[in-house]
Order: sequence, then structure tokens, then C-alpha cells
Amino acid sequence: MSKVRWGVLSTAKIGTKKVIPGMQNGAYCEVSAIASRNLAKARAAASELGIAKAYGSYEALLEDPEIDAIYNPLPNHMHVPWTIKAIEAGKHVLCEKPVGLTADEAQKLLDVARKHPQLRVMEAFMYRHHPQWQKARDIVRDGGIGRPVSIQTWFSYFNDDADDIRNQPEYGGGALMDIGCYPISLSRFIFEGEPRRVMASVTIDEQFKTDTVTSAIIDFGGITSTFTCSTKSAPYQRVHIIGTTGRIEVKIPFNAPPDEPCILYHETNEEIQELRLPIADQYTIQGDLMSKAILDESPTPTPLTDAVANMRVIEAIFRSGKSGKWETIAKDSAE
Repeated sequence: MSKVRWGVLSTAKIGTKKVIPGMQNGAYCEVSAIASRNLAKARAAASELGIAKAYGSYEALLEDPEIDAIYNPLPNHMHVPWTIKAIEAGKHVLCEKPVGLTADEAQKLLDVARKHPQLRVMEAFMYRHHPQWQKARDIVRDGGIGRPVSIQTWFSYFNDDADDIRNQPEYGGGALMDIGCYPISLSRFIFEGEPRRVMASVTIDEQFKTDTVTSAIIDFGGITSTFTCSTKSAPYQRVHIIGTTGRIEVKIPFNAPPDEPCILYHETNEEIQELRLPIADQYTIQGDLMSKAILDESPTPTPLTDAVANMRVIEAIFRSGKSGKWETIAKDSAE
């Protein structure tokens, strides 16, 4: 069976430790090349991961006619520029989240992608494809919690390294861009719609000048999603989906382990069911779904318009953090 030949831009840890190993187990993925601005780093990564080709520049990888698609795990500020370069080189692209630094930048990428309809471009929100989230959405769709009322999310870790790119504002660092994008995405995924307005509290670190604790209320019109994300709190993550007659609790919502079952709790009528989902690697699933879309010339699992819409919400939260008021989200956020 045909496989998509993937090339990877950079030796970023998310790629070498999570995404590449996952994709290498896929039925439709072949990771054929990796590039770094340092050839020695590229060769070392290629050797460790069993990748055939190593390049000492990103340009060289994009010029390789034997590469069909690019996985882009570069720092946030390099997502849009290099994804556009990959598209213009005739490559399909799976780009890490958040897709860009601003909604306008994401829209620019969407506009370029639309000029190349034969290519598939997708933001890498891997969690959506895991069986636990497919199950959670099915329960909500089937009325398993009654009418949805709210989603509550906590996502945090502790990182006080000033040299870490996640703590550098000019490169798109901070809690909201790094991990706050997840609870925004999941609420839109579960509610299957776009929010109207947001209210937020954003704490800016005096040293890093990035947000280290951000809390928000996202109003979908009668139902809400609330979350706190932090880069200077104890590591923890949990999601609660509350309805009129039941609830769902997702134990490890975002960093789902690839080697053990994930657990959902589904409560109705004071009875709690523990649902154990099959062992699955969300990076393998993501890679295969994207590759299958390329091979079949079918739509990507998540359209690029979704990435633009997510960025619109992120920007509204930042605006609310400054204004202290409810901030509306443009109705044409997914256009």
C-alpha cells in the first residue's frame, strides 16, 4: 500500500520524541528525511530515529522531489513563513499548533493554501483524533449528558527557564499560545460551534513578559467553557464536560499516553461508568489520517479554517485581559 513520504523541519523535541516515532508506526506514513540548520544535528537525529536522509538546511529538504509532505514543528513565529514556503514548494503540510502568532497571519496562510487546492494543509491538534475524544464527543452528541452546560479545563506545567523559547514573547511564548489553545480548541470541538465573546484574566510575568497564568470564560451563547492555563503552576491537566443530566471527566485530556489505556468517567443518574479506551498513539492516528487524506485526495480531518477560528479566540482573550471587559469574536472568524 502506498505511503506518504514525510520530511521534518527541525529536530525539535516534540518531533523527535513524540510525533516522528508515532508516525513511524503508521500504516500510511514514511518519515524519509529530517532537516536542521546544523547538519550534524540532523544526522544525529536521523541516525537515532532510522531516517534515511538528513539535510543541513530547511531549503534543501523542501527542494527534495522525493518528499511529498512536510511536518513543521518549528517555533511558533516560524510556523506560517515555513509552511507557506513548503506549500509553494509543492508539499502538503502538517503544522504544529498554534498555527501562527496572530489571526491575520493564520488567514494569510489560509489564503495561500486556497491557491493550491491540490495540497493538504492542517494544524496539528493531535488530541482530537484520540479515541477518548472521539468517544467524549459521541456521548455528548447522543445526549449522554443531556443538554451541554459547560466545559471546565485546567492545563499547567512549571517552567522558569528564561532561555526556553516558551518563555520568550517575541517567539510566541506564554501559557495561552502554548497550552491555552487546547481548551479553546476542545470546547469548539465538543460544542461544534463558534463562541460569541470572551472574558479573561491574564497575568504577565515581570521577567519573561509572557502570560504565565491565564483564565478565561468563553461564551457560546447559553453555554460556556472556562479554563485556566499556566506555565508556572504544578503540572496538571483535567477536563470536565457538564450537562443537565450527566457529566464526562477526561483524566489525561491532552498528553494521552501511547502505551496504556485512557480513562473517561461518564456519570448519569448518580452512576459513574469508568470507560477504558483502547491503547492508541494520537500522533500515529494524526499522521495516518493526514496521510490518508493526501493519498485519497480527500479533505483533511480538520480544515485550516478551524486554525484561523482558534486564533481569533486567542486574540480576543488577550484583548479582554487588557480591557477587563467582555470581548466579542468576529462572526466571520472561520471564513
